[in-house]
Amino acid sequence: MDFQDKEALAGTRDTSKEAAAKRLKAARLMTGLGQQAFGEASGVSKAAISNAEKARSYPGREAMIFLHREHRVDFNFMIAGEFVQLPNDVQEKLMSALLAVDSGLDHIPS
Repeated sequence: MDFQDKEALAGTRDTSKEAAAKRLKAARLMTGLGQQAFGEASGVSKAAISNAEKARSYPGREAMIFLHREHRVDFNFMIAGEFVQLPNDVQEKLMSALLAVDSGLDHIPS
């Protein structure tokens, strides 16, 4: 996958709720957690995660802080799809997760 493909997949520079929803779901899939467990780990409700993944709201600070501290996914990726600053292993996992989200999957294929 080349750089332009990654930018398109991550929605780089797209700050819409829809793009943020896709990135949140991909990041959550990368963690291996369901919505309930992800919410508990990040200190927010399952409903808040569900609403953000359905583009009804933006991901909350608490979820983004959890992703940054525990999984090295930073705010720049979550807010604007900027991925070049992420470690290579995190980039690879997120790109696989974004492909899964685009395919309508609820898991990352092995």
